[in-house]
Amino acid sequence: MVKADDRKYYFRQIDKAFFISPIVDMEKVILDMMRWADITEEKLREKQLITTGFGETLSWEYLCYVRNHPVNWSVPTCILYGDKDNLTSQETIHKFANDVDVELTIMQNGMLFFQDAGRKKTLIYNLLDKLPKGNLITDLN
Repeated sequence: MVKADDRKYYFRQIDKAFFISPIVDMEKVILDMMRWADITEEKLREKQLITTGFGETLSWEYLCYVRNHPVNWSVPTCILYGDKDNLTSQETIHKFANDVDVELTIMQNGMLFFQDAGRKKTLIYNLLDKLPKGNLITDLN
């Protein structure tokens, strides 16, 4: 397994991916945050940057970028998703999983940031057993 921020593997071909509660529809996340903060698209376009009461800065430029660059994912993928994830709804993760042919495992009472490390590691190792054993790079720290 390679962490997403591990730059030394940036140019390696990915044979299979494993994500933990990924953001799979960034436009929906941004629009949800706009709704939570009572910010319209017109207001965001006008101001360009707006910091919300919950600490996120929303950007018109980034919303436009997300809209103009949709996800194009074709790598065989396993996803471990917490059913209490507050940024990606079950409907959204299921749609992505169906559209991209993802093997989806749902952790009951799991959140975007998994709180129960033991439970998370058990689920991760169960999923890793399903991955090809070839050049698997593991780093679960």
